[in-house]
Amino acid sequence: MEPVVHVVDDDRAVRRSLAMLLSSAGYQTQTYAAADELLAAAALPGGLAPGCIMLDVRMPGLDGISLIEVLPRHGVSLPVVIVTGHGDIPLAVRAMRAGALDFVEKPYAEDRILGAVTMALESARESDQQRAQGAHAQARVGVLSPREREVLIALVAGKANKIIGFELGISPRTVEVHRAHLMDKLGVRSLPEAVRIGLAAGLVPGD
Repeated sequence: MEPVVHVVDDDRAVRRSLAMLLSSAGYQTQTYAAADELLAAAALPGGLAPGCIMLDVRMPGLDGISLIEVLPRHGVSLPVVIVTGHGDIPLAVRAMRAGALDFVEKPYAEDRILGAVTMALESARESDQQRAQGAHAQARVGVLSPREREVLIALVAGKANKIIGFELGISPRTVEVHRAHLMDKLGVRSLPEAVRIGLAAGLVPGD
């Protein structure tokens, strides 16, 4: 599926201008006149198409910053680019602190808009890859026994066999056995590979 740039702006002329510019550059677009329209689309089966969001910071109803803050609660993790007037720079900075990836000042240069979209879509692709890698790692870790998982978490924390054994109440030799078994189940030949899978799966001390 081709990525979509979701344009949110209460100004119809701006929406049309951005949509035309992005379409001429080969991007698919979907426009919304208000934040609520975007959230309504996100609530539909399938949610928003993969891509990025470009939105105005000042809009009637839910403004740009508030929209960014509520997107995660609506299951939306797409990168956001703010398009803002010169006088709204402090708001744009607040938006970036809230999670926006970039902001573009009005009046904007076409190459600035296209550059921001390119960066946002690349960020989205990287996020998708990380999520896929994390899900794959979690599936691999899921085959471990509870004790093997404990040993892997300790290895991720950089602990030696002797310390792991002491903390788990088992001998260092037994730790070595669990370590060999978990590496076999994970399909790896080295400890660094096992640790990378543990990190990708989100294993941290205390799990």
